[in-house]
Amino acid sequence: MTSLVSARNVSKKFGDFYAVDHVSFNIEQGRIAGLIGPNGAGKTTLLKAMLGLTDCQGSLSVLGLDPFKQRKELMQNICFIADVSVLPRWIRVSQLLSFIETVHPKFSRSRAEELLAQTRISASAKVRELSKGMVTQLHLSIITAVDAKLLVLDEPTLGLDIIFRKEFYANLLNDYFEEGRTILVTTHQVEEIENLLTDVMFINDGKLVLDATMESLPEQYAELMASGEDAERARALKPIYERDVFGKKAFTFEGVAREKLQELGEVRTPGIADLFVAKIKGAAA
Repeated sequence: MTSLVSARNVSKKFGDFYAVDHVSFNIEQGRIAGLIGPNGAGKTTLLKAMLGLTDCQGSLSVLGLDPFKQRKELMQNICFIADVSVLPRWIRVSQLLSFIETVHPKFSRSRAEELLAQTRISASAKVRELSKGMVTQLHLSIITAVDAKLLVLDEPTLGLDIIFRKEFYANLLNDYFEEGRTILVTTHQVEEIENLLTDVMFINDGKLVLDATMESLPEQYAELMASGEDAERARALKPIYERDVFGKKAFTFEGVAREKLQELGEVRTPGIADLFVAKIKGAAA
């Protein structure tokens, strides 16, 4: 596989505070990677460094380019949707398409118009007349019409209702994603993207606490439901986290053979949200 993004000991300090603290990872071509972390964990700062919007220490390569020295070339091959709309509120949809057609060499206006025809967005409408969901649809139609190698999504469905969120991700997979393209997404609605991801990274306090493929998670992590003496025996196996669930104990284990756990109760692979809580709270404990 080819690494589209390669980070080695990337750090960003504000005074004495590390917003990103010596982070290293690779994102391979043709993958959908999720960057998960609480508010203030360093997600947006890391994305800004990848986009050449803020400087950093360490080594960072995106599409084989230096995002700070070769940003113009990089931006021709990246699309980005932030958690807040950055489109001018006064501009009409048709004017926006004309502008992007002028400035971006890989934008297909006919493709964008084809996608917008499937929505209720009028070409004559101004951005300020569109709902938040419509603005997101407009964003998605634009980026889907750009032949880019990497799509970066920073909380793209924040504030949208569940129907818009599901449609957004369905359209993303059906109309955009293909083998030669790569997607990096951050979101708080972890459960909604869990089945889309091929890779997942957890970041907390600027540090990367998990970097794994989705396929590898069942081999590394297991969640056990147990009670009574079985719960005491499970605790002796040193889970990374435990919590109460309807009168039972739910234990999260890392690197413990499932055969041992199955003797004590029901075993499953934890969901991304539960695993995130276990890794973050377990480390804090």
